[in-house]
Amino acid sequence: MQQSAQQAQQLDHLSSAPPSPAGPGGSPFAAFGMPAFAGPPPPAPPEPRPILELEGEEYEDELDALSDWVDDFLLPVYGAEVTTAAPWCLRWQEHDDVVAWLHALWLAYQQHRDPEAGLSGLLVWHRDFLTHAVAAVRAPGGPLSACMTSPERPAHRLLPGPPPSVRSEKTLPPASGTRDSYELAS
Repeated sequence: MQQSAQQAQQLDHLSSAPPSPAGPGGSPFAAFGMPAFAGPPPPAPPEPRPILELEGEEYEDELDALSDWVDDFLLPVYGAEVTTAAPWCLRWQEHDDVVAWLHALWLAYQQHRDPEAGLSGLLVWHRDFLTHAVAAVRAPGGPLSACMTSPERPAHRLLPGPPPSVRSEKTLPPASGTRDSYELAS
């Protein structure tokens, strides 16, 4: 009798519905990332921000993490030889445009190595991001062109950017019915 009672208890347990991974009232499709029918959608992950929009400690922390990735992964694997056709700078963190390029490349790397990117995620990263970013950063006339072009001659120089646009305000007579317009100063 006791054995029959245990078997009945096991059958009841096995025939009951498994607990929902999303809790009571959860979605039967929770395993696929879909919200419950009546519930609110799950909160979205924080949006990544471009590194040049960060300030203070937040910028420094992001730059440290980026530098680790560049020094420990990107350069050893994809750094290639430093030449006049592919310059590099040991102080690349001081080149804002290079920091922006490499940060965007790092964010894309993180996205494409995620399992949700699928088996071809890293191939897409190589094809669509790595090749273009490295070519732009290390171009002979690019942002590092005034820096090291030979490992025997380390160099660093920030190239000046173009000055801001010069504009002068020119107002039209009120009778014309048009708003103020701007034109480039000569």
